[in-house]
Amino acid sequence: MLYVNMTGWTAFFSGTAKLIGRARPVEGWDTETGVAYVVDPEQGRLRPVTDWEDFSHLERAEQFMAALPGGGWELDDEDDGPGAVVAWLISSSGGATPVTVDLMGFVFFNDMSLADRVTPPARPSQGSR
Repeated sequence: MLYVNMTGWTAFFSGTAKLIGRARPVEGWDTETGVAYVVDPEQGRLRPVTDWEDFSHLERAEQFMAALPGGGWELDDEDDGPGAVVAWLISSSGGATPVTVDLMGFVFFNDMSLADRVTPPARPSQGSR
């Protein structure tokens, strides 16, 4: 799973009898204690991760710094079929994540390592000189 957010961190919760395990993007930090804040969807406000008894840990997430046009590239996945790359998201670590759209119009953030084939755009033919 690809976790993306502005701070570059994701909080993980193990689950309780009433809540399943889940991940939430870290939205900010307490300047005095350094504790991470996430949005509490029930209360609609920021809360420290330590407010939840099932808080497990923090993990690094991707931070996207730029987007580039897809440039005619295609990603082929045996399960999902071909998808036109509409954009490349560039991360703070220098990686490129392709964003594809399938024939139904669904948008995917793809993991390049799972693609069966990556097809570059066709080169324009060179006329005789």
